[in-house]
Amino acid sequence: MNRVSTNQANNDMIYHTYRRQKLMNDLQNKMAEQTRIKELRDAPVAAAHSARFLSRISRLERFQENVENVQSFRRVAEGYMNEANQILHRIREIAVQGATGTFTKDDKKIMGQEVNELLKELVEVANSSGADGSKLFGGDRNITEPFRALESRHPEINGRVISKVDYVGGNKDNFVEISDENLIPTGFRGNNIFWAEQHQIFSGVNAETYTVAEDTAILIDGVRVPLAAGDNIHGIIAKIKDSDAAVDAYLDPVSNSLNIRSTVPHQILLEDEQGGTVLQDLGVVSGNGRPPFNIASDARESGGSVFDMVISLRDSLYSGDTLDIGGRGIQGITTAQNNLVQEIAKLGSVDERMEIVWNRLNREIPQTQEQNSLASDIDMAEAILELKMLEYTHKAALQTAGRILQPTLMDFLR
Repeated sequence: MNRVSTNQANNDMIYHTYRRQKLMNDLQNKMAEQTRIKELRDAPVAAAHSARFLSRISRLERFQENVENVQSFRRVAEGYMNEANQILHRIREIAVQGATGTFTKDDKKIMGQEVNELLKELVEVANSSGADGSKLFGGDRNITEPFRALESRHPEINGRVISKVDYVGGNKDNFVEISDENLIPTGFRGNNIFWAEQHQIFSGVNAETYTVAEDTAILIDGVRVPLAAGDNIHGIIAKIKDSDAAVDAYLDPVSNSLNIRSTVPHQILLEDEQGGTVLQDLGVVSGNGRPPFNIASDARESGGSVFDMVISLRDSLYSGDTLDIGGRGIQGITTAQNNLVQEIAKLGSVDERMEIVWNRLNREIPQTQEQNSLASDIDMAEAILELKMLEYTHKAALQTAGRILQPTLMDFLR
């Protein structure tokens, strides 16, 4: 048998009053923040779905920002590449004029002066920076200038001119993620963009009896080519051919040496993986320096950059060599311009892809936000009705308690 004390009714009234006040307070807070999940226990399943939706929205917004940054960066680069193309177009016009026999040697020397000034501007374009100050054509080394111009005195004029332009930028690409596990390069390697001819490297070491001593690998343009112990020169050549690197390899029929050439115009980058010496043993690279400055001293190279073609044409104009201007000069500039136009076309195709990705993200973000809203947002009409019911019952309870719990003399004596 339960005993009912004189304070039990009062305690029950206080307990239920506080409980209703808490329910109203929680509901008002949810209405203020327009969510039905203040704590995980409010709706565990909906909270789990909402957490996934919010994480997805955050990633999509990051992808969208990456796409916008990449588009901006690449469009600035496209502007400079078009400017370089215009410079090469003007240089080619000068070469065509200089290839005729109607101009004197002095006239061609004046043409050479103009080509020399255009060469300086071409170097400036290649060393151009984006809006954030990073070098556009420096690969993964985008802080310092990617191209280094070396000057020397020219015998045909009284002064110093650019005699060589070396690429000292990065040999790797920076990547950003534009969708799940979908990466795209943000920069450009200048030894690809501003290259003219196919690059070829001819070793001076007889490799007919060579075999790989232990499992190792070589790196070609950053692509890892694994080699196994016992591989002979023919196995090495086959693995180079089967790799993703844009190069071809063959054994010289006369000297039995390893020769490597590019399949698309670019400067080949070769190095042994750490601990390996295969390319060194084959006489292709030396053990000092980083690519492309590590080619072995007794190896031969052919193929040049855009700057090599312009320098060669300028020197032919200075010397007045009409045959060289009309032959190798025009051909070199044409080859350089064709390669640059192809790179511009690739850039334009990637920009079209970026537009498609941006439109997809712009559509997917609101859809995911809507799904999160359905999982976590509060129904305002239902919440208002529930709040009014709580307020009504709370008021009624207070009125009833006021009538039932009449004050006594003891209440005043307290």
